[in-house]
Amino acid sequence: MTTHTWNFDKSHSAVGFSIKHMMFAKVRGQFTDWSGSLSYDPENIGAASVEATIQIASIDTSNEQRDGHLRSADFFDVEKFPVMTFQSESWKKTGDKILVQGNLSLHGVTKAVELHVTENGTGIDPWGNKRIGFTAQTVINRKDFGLGWNTALEAGGVLVGEDVAIDIELQATLGA
Repeated sequence: MTTHTWNFDKSHSAVGFSIKHMMFAKVRGQFTDWSGSLSYDPENIGAASVEATIQIASIDTSNEQRDGHLRSADFFDVEKFPVMTFQSESWKKTGDKILVQGNLSLHGVTKAVELHVTENGTGIDPWGNKRIGFTAQTVINRKDFGLGWNTALEAGGVLVGEDVAIDIELQATLGA
């Protein structure tokens, strides 16, 4: 089988995250400027690869003041570390899920992470393009990447949680 190159369709995709706020609620956000490539054949999962680059300054939590703080040296320090990257190392099918092992580089630190991926299906769009959809999820500890800023709450606990849930909805079209 031939591994195919797929082009990301950003208008039908999202790179999102959520994190605990004040120990009892979640704040959600997304990155709006990202790019990458995908080589994939469902008959040959082991030969698949994906790489992505996210522009950290594109963070959007629907609150400009918070986004500015997240871009600052307290958190992402986008002046010094403008991008986050992911490069897959291996793909393995386990039941109806795909485990994608790879390296995430963020804030000057590279760590191995595992994405839990579901292939959602394929189809032909109204313009004759073959499309494929994926959902991917993982959880990282922000402190593992040197993102340690926090503040204690008067009632106990901290303002910002450590675990960040990453949720990706990806739609791609078959390349030429």
